[in-house]
Amino acid sequence: MKTVTLTKDEFDALVAARDEAFTARDGAFAERESLRGEVRTLKVERDLLQEKLKAFLRKLFDAKSEARGTDQKDLFFNEAESLAPDASVVAEEDSTGEIEIPAHKRKKRGRKPLDPNLPREIVRHELPESERICAHDGSPLVEIGVEVSEQLDIIPQQVRVIQHQRVKYACACCDQGIKVTPAPARIIPRGLLTESAMAWVVTSKYMDALPLYRQAALLGRFGGDLSRTTLAGSVIRVGEGVQPVINLMRDHLLDADVIHADETTIQVLKEPGKKAQSKSYLWAQVTGSGPPIRLFGYAPGRGSAHADHLYAGIKSGGALMSDGYEVYGSIAKTNKLIHLGCWAHCRRYFVEAEAVLPKIARTPEQPATQFIAAIGELYAVESKAKEKSASERQQLRDELSRPILTRIEALLMKYLHAITPGSLMGKALHYLSAQWPKLIRYVENGAWPIDNNLCENAIRPFVIGRRNWLFADTVAGANASANLYSLVETCKANGIDPYAYLVSLFRNLPAAKTADDFEALLPWRLTPGA
Repeated sequence: MKTVTLTKDEFDALVAARDEAFTARDGAFAERESLRGEVRTLKVERDLLQEKLKAFLRKLFDAKSEARGTDQKDLFFNEAESLAPDASVVAEEDSTGEIEIPAHKRKKRGRKPLDPNLPREIVRHELPESERICAHDGSPLVEIGVEVSEQLDIIPQQVRVIQHQRVKYACACCDQGIKVTPAPARIIPRGLLTESAMAWVVTSKYMDALPLYRQAALLGRFGGDLSRTTLAGSVIRVGEGVQPVINLMRDHLLDADVIHADETTIQVLKEPGKKAQSKSYLWAQVTGSGPPIRLFGYAPGRGSAHADHLYAGIKSGGALMSDGYEVYGSIAKTNKLIHLGCWAHCRRYFVEAEAVLPKIARTPEQPATQFIAAIGELYAVESKAKEKSASERQQLRDELSRPILTRIEALLMKYLHAITPGSLMGKALHYLSAQWPKLIRYVENGAWPIDNNLCENAIRPFVIGRRNWLFADTVAGANASANLYSLVETCKANGIDPYAYLVSLFRNLPAAKTADDFEALLPWRLTPGA
């Protein structure tokens, strides 16, 4: 083996070359790891974007219901063809009732009978005199009974004018004794519409979601030539006129032991200091105890200042049910309320996370599916306890719901730090984690609700109506709409016909003077027709 002798300079050069090679190698390794990290980051970002796209497409095109394994229940274009029964199985009018068989009573198939309380007009169909002769012996036929069938008849809107004649009196001997019968007090002084007409306009708009321009067109077909400007002015004035009743309803609501809270957007075109495209808010407040009250309040924003105004004077020690919006936490803390979390809202996050998964990946082992199933078990307990007293419901929750909550908490700890926080599943887990103390609080009292569905259901008619009328023109219109929605939805919650109540309210409100007079006009106290 030949020995190579290197000078010091040559040796130093070789060492330097070696070190440079090692440095280059380490740099290549570092660059490769950096590229791998970037690729992993890009893959995560790609997956998150794909998930967001799927969620957006689902929101845009899929069924809005969160129910699983059920048919789409929304209205559709071919509703008549889809909902009509097959002609071969349509029964006659009298085919409803019950059939007694040895084991049990079975309901007959067929149409639902018409309401026996509806007024009935009898139309007799008789044989001609010439046919009331027996073909066998020529004797005259006698009536032995009738075969009855019924049809539902509808009389379209009838528009008429009520002419008020205020009689004048005068002295026959001088011209100083002239007297005129005073005009009756009205909710809108010198208003063009009667109380029943005004009630029809309000219920059509706020119960049936019929915009005023369609109402004007409908009335025009029956001779009621009114502009929608006239209708709009009347709605705003009557909405302002019922403010004393709304104030009393708010007093009762703030004294309730359980209050549900939520809010939704409303667009007001002519609002001082704001662009027409900006969002304003309609705040909903619903009682979970005492008389059912559905109260809506307009506010230009969603901040704590507006919420503090709406909840000023609330009774301390009660329970406030809401979603995770932090303003409600501030309200609960300031007013010493027990803050409850909404399991339906929490479940919605997991439903959205499950919906973007490929169908092949939707297995019972999926984390989202596990959470949805466990939350479903909580609701199964609530279904069993629905008709029970508060103490019985709490006992059932202690026995059945608490173990389920323990399982959900274990699932939360298992997946919370194992899933990308920015993904839909990650957001669902972090929402559950942040809301956990509020979500489990309902089991402490059988009178406390598990979710905020009561409030969301109260908001739904407004959201449906908003699709038709789109926006409010002025702040006064938004406030009037909030007041009238409050009355209509409170009537519905109390099982009262809103139209009949509003007719009575509009007739009696002008005569109310004292607090007791106004108290008697509350929806659950005023007898419709009074």
